[in-house]
This record gives sequence, C-alpha cells and structure tokens, in this order.
Amino acid sequence: MKQDRNIRKDQTGVQDPGGVPVSEAHGSGAEIAVSLLTGGGDRPYVFGLATSLISKGIALELIGSDELDFPQFRVQPNLTFLNLRGSLRPDVSFLRKIFRVLMYYARLIRYVSLARPKLFHILWNNKFEFFDRTLLMLYYQFLGKNTVLTVHNVNAGTRDLQDSFLNRLTLRIQYRLSQHIFVHTEKMKRELIEQFGVHGASVSVIPFGINNAIPHTTLAPDEAKKTLGLQASTKTLLFFGNITPYKGLEHLVVAFQRLLGKHGDYSLIIAGKPDNCSEYWAPIREAIDEDVKHGSIVVRAEHIPDEEAEVYFKAADVLILPYRHVYQSGVLFTGYNFGLPVLAADVGSLKDEIVEGKTGFLFKAENPDDLAKVIEQYFASDLYADLNNRRPEIIAYAREGHSWDMVGQMTVSAYVGLLQLPDLGKSLNRDVSSTSLDVKTP
Repeated sequence: MKQDRNIRKDQTGVQDPGGVPVSEAHGSGAEIAVSLLTGGGDRPYVFGLATSLISKGIALELIGSDELDFPQFRVQPNLTFLNLRGSLRPDVSFLRKIFRVLMYYARLIRYVSLARPKLFHILWNNKFEFFDRTLLMLYYQFLGKNTVLTVHNVNAGTRDLQDSFLNRLTLRIQYRLSQHIFVHTEKMKRELIEQFGVHGASVSVIPFGINNAIPHTTLAPDEAKKTLGLQASTKTLLFFGNITPYKGLEHLVVAFQRLLGKHGDYSLIIAGKPDNCSEYWAPIREAIDEDVKHGSIVVRAEHIPDEEAEVYFKAADVLILPYRHVYQSGVLFTGYNFGLPVLAADVGSLKDEIVEGKTGFLFKAENPDDLAKVIEQYFASDLYADLNNRRPEIIAYAREGHSWDMVGQMTVSAYVGLLQLPDLGKSLNRDVSSTSLDVKTP
C-alpha cells in the first residue's frame, strides 16, 4: 500500500486520516468534507466527478485502488487519496482474491470509524453487495454519517436475468437507508419510486458525465485505421466495452455478417473484455472466426486501458450499441466525446440522447434485420458524408448537456441540502442556475 500525503499509518498498517483537521489537510478554503467510496473501479466516472468536486472547494477523501491512483490526484490540495483496495489484478489465486477483499473490508470499516467527513458518497458497492446494502449501510448510520448513493443501475439483476427476492429486498434496504440518491435519467427515478418505494424528493436526476479520462491526441482517423490494420476507405463499426449478455453483441455480429455479404468494404472492431460470460462469448467468437482471419473483424477481447482507447474511437466511423437492456451508457458519451455518431438500440433512455440524423440513429432492440437496415441508412446519410464537419458539432452537443462542471455543481448542491449550509447553498444555486440545462441539437 502506498503512503499518501496527509495520511499516516498506525501500527496495524491501516491508513489513518484521523488527527489532521480537514481545514489543515485540505486547505482553509474547503467548505464541505466528503468521503467518496468508489468500490475501486470505474476510472472515467471517478476521475471526472472527483476533479469537478475538488474544483468547487470540496475536501475529498477518495477511497480507491491501484486502478484509480491517477497522477493528477497527487497534486490536488483538496484531495486525499486512500488506496484501501490495493490491487485488482485478476491473475492471482482465488484464495488471494478472497484475502484482498477481506483486508479491504477491514481497512474500510476502520477508516469509517476514524473518518472526519460526515458525508459519505457511495459511487459503487464493493464485492459483497448484500453486505454493503445492509450491514455496512447500518454501520454508516450508527456512526452518524449522511450517505449519498449514485445509482448507475436501478436493478442490475433484472438487466442480467439474475433477479431474486433477496436481491430486491437488499436493494430496497439500501435505497431506504440512503439520505439521497443520484440517478442519470427520469426513467430511472420513476423506477425507484414505483418499484422500490423511494420518495421522489430524495432523488436527484444528474446527467452522466462525459469520459474525460481517455487521452485525446492529434491522432487522425486514417492513422488510427492503419494502426489496426484497416484500409482508410473501410466503413468501420465499433463495439466497445465489456462483453456481457445484456449488450447484445450477437445481434450486431449477425447484422454485420449479412451486410458483409452485400458490401465488401465493411469492417467491425470488437474491443472489450468478456465479463465472466464464457458460455455467451464462446459461440460468438466461433461465429466470427473466419471473418477475423480474413481481416473483416478486428477483435481485442481484453480490458482496454484508457491510454489505448483513443485509437479505437478514432478508427471507427460509427459506434454501435446493440443493447438488450440498459439504464444509461457511458460508452455512448465516450463516443460523443470523440465526435463519433452512435447507432443505438431503442432501450432504456438511449433514445433521449440520440438526435436522429444529427448524432446518430435508433434501431429496434434484438433485431439484426433492423440493425443492418439502419447501418446502411447511416452510411447513406448526410451525417456520414459530412462526418469531418459533424464531429465538432457532436462533441459540442455532448459537452453542453453532460459536462462534469454541471454534474459537479448539481452534486454539490445536493450535498449542501443534506448538510444544511444555507449561505453556501445560495452561492451554489446561483452557479447552477447560470448553467444552461437545455440541451440543444447541433
């Protein structure tokens, strides 16, 4: 475990943030102290939110892992990075993994007992979700912590076809024990109210922030295609992100292979790690084997580091989201941040983010025929024909409605309400009201 600034270790080896007043550890300008509990992952969201919060004077204690140890965090005066989770490397024994998780829980429980912030913001639960949703939430309350929960998926069990009574019960408990909940869409808010009995006043809809953790260099699309062994003239589709059944990759493969029989200038990039779904991935991998050998499909079936992601988004002419079920997609906004149009299945709230003919097109979920039709429609459209000029418009559209500055302002405003800081609240309300929430089409 790394030694971090403003943190001392006691003889047990657990980092102890106690003994250093928040005003001293983070600078006298900090108005609110917050513990940000990340679960150890989701680099893009953690980076975007954390940098926005500290820019607004929040004194942040970020509970993270090796994966979240950004160099930029080490020079921020209002941020204390606590690497309680350590390594997340998968290439270790099962017993080693169990030991790492148990040690993390021990460190977390001790940290909570010593932490000075009264406000705990939970971005993700940890490995043992039922424990996190119940006993850990009660522990936070016993120690007088106000808990804010970001809900990225209202009920992932439904999405993954693994729902159960126990899953719904523990979700209901966590939602009821949270003082405030953040969701990304109005549809998610309605589901919390209707299916889990959450009070509407306890829920804030905050847009999903754009992925600003991926480097954005001067790499040109033609150079990116060449890097991946593709011709500059090839019409290139991209599937990016973890491979898992709810994302419907098999429907994209069927649609692509049908198109390939009609058009020889199509290619498909599949970049992402199969997420504990070998039975799902194996037949897909077998189905595309010949296309991979012939160079029509490029596959990188592993985790794509942030510093290597740019080449895939730059090489693509369009991003495909063939999802069966989803609440919101961070990959969509990553694509937009590169000015990449998106073809998305009409599920969840994706249609609210697609401006037909301007930023992309919609197609029927789980329908390869309709997907193939829409892919052809896109490549025959003015959007594709004028793509170089449209890219800046797509970027501007996304940044207007999903900037981290806006997300940070809305988040801090909710913090203020929980901590009852009226003077600061008036200032932040002025900041929020001065930020346009009306998203215009490009």
